[in-house]
Amino acid sequence: GALTVQVGMNATLARVIGSPLWASVINFAIGLLALVGFAVVAGSRASAGSFGQVPTWAWIGGLLGAAYVASVTILGPRLGGMTLVALVLAGQLLVALVVDQFGILGYPQIAVTPTRLLGAALLLAGALLVMRR
Repeated sequence: GALTVQVGMNATLARVIGSPLWASVINFAIGLLALVGFAVVAGSRASAGSFGQVPTWAWIGGLLGAAYVASVTILGPRLGGMTLVALVLAGQLLVALVVDQFGILGYPQIAVTPTRLLGAALLLAGALLVMRR
């Protein structure tokens, strides 16, 4: 639920300041400050020496997050909350099926079965139904 609320907050910020991209930058800046604060309070530590062992592709997760926040900030006010969430859910379901089928990106390999396909199809059908006006 917080994602839908966040889109509305970011869209309002974008409308008031006049830029969805700067609204997204502000969103990430506040998020960064919050995460740094949480990490400090929790006493969390990272092993700086292990950064070189991280695969190159693993570093771009933040780019995907930025693209997501910027795109939903732009599209949310145009599509409406239900349609936006339905499209996001549909995309997540389709990618999740592929990721599970092949066990990539650190996920366990879980075969696509008829039951899983039926569940995904029912969720996608629900997403399409809520998109109807």
